Amino acid sequence: MRVLAVNAGSTSVKVSLLDGEQTLAEYDGLEQALGECGTARLDAVAHRIVHGGRRTAAVVVDDAVVDELRGLVELAPLHQPPALDALERCRTALPDLPHVACFDTAFHTTLPEAARTYALPARLREQVRVHGFHGLSHAWATGRVRALAPRARRLVVAHLGGGASLCAVLDGRSVHTTMGFTPLDGLVMATRSGALDPGAVLWLAQHTDEDLPVVLARESGLLGLCGTGDMQEVLRRQAEGDAAAGQALEVYLHRLVVALGGCVAALGGLDALVFTAGVGEHAQQVRERVAQRLAWLGVAVAEGGDAGPVGGDREVTAPGAGVRTFVVHAREDLQMASELQRLLAGQLAGGV
Repeated sequence: MRVLAVNAGSTSVKVSLLDGEQTLAEYDGLEQALGECGTARLDAVAHRIVHGGRRTAAVVVDDAVVDELRGLVELAPLHQPPALDALERCRTALPDLPHVACFDTAFHTTLPEAARTYALPARLREQVRVHGFHGLSHAWATGRVRALAPRARRLVVAHLGGGASLCAVLDGRSVHTTMGFTPLDGLVMATRSGALDPGAVLWLAQHTDEDLPVVLARESGLLGLCGTGDMQEVLRRQAEGDAAAGQALEVYLHRLVVALGGCVAALGGLDALVFTAGVGEHAQQVRERVAQRLAWLGVAVAEGGDAGPVGGDREVTAPGAGVRTFVVHAREDLQMASELQRLLAGQLAGGV
């Protein structure tokens, strides 16, 4: 099955043409993809949608589904609008193909009730609950590590990119994650603050004229701490003795390791630690520093670099380590294609 996988982020759109697990082409934007694929044989289009509400699986898109997803824009204002715009453009350009929405929130619908519930009055609890995000990436990394290390039941997947989140995975199911009601929660990110005392948010709203949605989503995180959201630049400046970059890195690592410890507690132990996404895959110094701070847990990575090609899936566990460590190349497009094919095959089998 030839699938066009559309991954619309807050600032760019990545598009892949897939045939099974083979990547036939990659495009820098939607216009190029639609122009070149309009004459190609396509079977379906898969769309990454960050927020799917309480949907537990991918769904074939119709007008009612689009209306439903537009109702969730306020909960993911950086990501939902561009994804829905890309969806509409594709439905207009390719009206005879099935368009399937694949949700970042769906992987986390297995969260135990205690893990998804905030301590709010009953009238608010059903509206405000933990959704979790980056589910397509967490699902792909989980599947890859289960293939590489079948006996590893307890995983923590660290999706570290411009956005960042951890997911505690038990037997392939999400049981805890660091993003909550919105993608602002949890770890320090490139431009997002991560977890912040709600009292501080209330104080800022009452005592400043700041545009808080902009401040917390676009002006905070590493950028707010040292003037750049680029981890490679942070590492370079820190190595040169830049105090602000050094502080930013320490804050980033502190929040990351403390949250990772919470994931381990939720699992009751750890069999494998998995790094994925831009920082997770390419910032070896970050992986090494995380491992050093988790040495008490049995985490240690191979000294001198990675045992495998950069950009591929590889194990980086040091000899004698009690916890296995992996680096998995983020392939949300392949996860989307897989979910699409399961959905459409199920519909055919059911005579739909």
